[in-house]
Amino acid sequence: MRRTTVALLAALEALVSALVGYGIALVPLMLLWGMHFQLGLGLDVVFRAAADVWLLGHGVDLTVQLDEATAAGTGVPGAEAAFPITIALLGFALLTLLVARRIGRRAVAAGAPVTGLVAAVVVSGAVGLVATLAARHPAAHASIWQGALLPAAITAAGVVIGLLSSEELRDRLIDLLPSAVPDEWLELAGRAWRVGVGSAFAVLAVAGLVVAWAIVSSYATITGLHQVLGAGFDGGVAIFVAELALLPNLVLWGASWLLGPGFAIGAGTQVTPAGTLLGPVPGLPVAGALPSDGSPMSGLWLVVPVLAAFVGAYLVWRVAAGAADATTGSRSELDPGAGSEWSPAPHAAPGRVPWWHPLVVGVGAGLLAGLVLGLGAWWSGGAIGPGRLAETGPDGWAVAGVAALTVAVGAVVGGFTARARAGRRASPAESVAAEPDTL
Repeated sequence: MRRTTVALLAALEALVSALVGYGIALVPLMLLWGMHFQLGLGLDVVFRAAADVWLLGHGVDLTVQLDEATAAGTGVPGAEAAFPITIALLGFALLTLLVARRIGRRAVAAGAPVTGLVAAVVVSGAVGLVATLAARHPAAHASIWQGALLPAAITAAGVVIGLLSSEELRDRLIDLLPSAVPDEWLELAGRAWRVGVGSAFAVLAVAGLVVAWAIVSSYATITGLHQVLGAGFDGGVAIFVAELALLPNLVLWGASWLLGPGFAIGAGTQVTPAGTLLGPVPGLPVAGALPSDGSPMSGLWLVVPVLAAFVGAYLVWRVAAGAADATTGSRSELDPGAGSEWSPAPHAAPGRVPWWHPLVVGVGAGLLAGLVLGLGAWWSGGAIGPGRLAETGPDGWAVAGVAALTVAVGAVVGGFTARARAGRRASPAESVAAEPDTL
């Protein structure tokens, strides 16, 4: 496929992705404009608000200035002054990321990965910049540089993920590394990547189940809060879309809760497994799923990252041992003396690798898991309003520290367990091979 065709297709798909995200924000606002406000507002207000929501969903900071009547009606101290809204509605970012991943996969299949990447990023950045400039208003305006860069950065991340799905491209990138980097370290880094990122996503999967159970078990409370709001059909659609856009945030908050640091909804509040301390919370019905108290067995949740890392490290080392045994067997068929001289780690079975290899992989896995979960926790929080509502979400540093420690412990133990098990299985065979032939 020609590069021009690849560029046009990538640009078109990036544009469609942005328009779909914008439409998801626009539809409930149009319902509110037609049914609740009875067409009383200017239509430009609706289009600007949808653009602001889309930008907010990609992490762009929004500065809001309420009029005196509205600020007084909120009952929040400091609402009359301009305040930032910095929490990202990550559902929009996730949509952009998934579409961009598909762009990357198609570009690498067409043999023009760089062309697809550049086209998609340029279009996303241009759309973000146009939306930022078109939606600017004294009552609400987004950061111009963030509007141009953050949607483009999310698109770039998604495209790169899609590109790396190609094993051929990964091998070409590895070949570009300096020759001074030994293959041994590259392989150890690959194992640390698999264990660390896999453990982080395992924690997120369990957190998703915890959030789902909290919502299902609190369905009556959530329904009651929705009825108290009296939002009607149009307001109900807007609330549902807002909660759906916040679902990735809730999963990341659930992971922070599971790891122990928890999260806050306003200054001076905390939601942790050990206990919950809340003040007034935003009027979203899903807030009814927040836990009301702690549990004396809350520390057991830390078993999740440790166990995930243990299983991941054990499987990674065992698979590597199986591959090494197969390779050694093939060499032995060609050269009977090759088995005893076969070079050690990381290609050898875990029982024969240096003791520090599982330690290096475990520590690297912990650092990667801490990076993934810490960045996710940091990005999922931010200011959701004036005053005390400026502090919402988890502490990224605390989440990263706990995740790194627990995953590192589990990965190190799992690696040494696999190594010891392989060593015990290899010892009898080595003893038999060492016995003299008396026949």
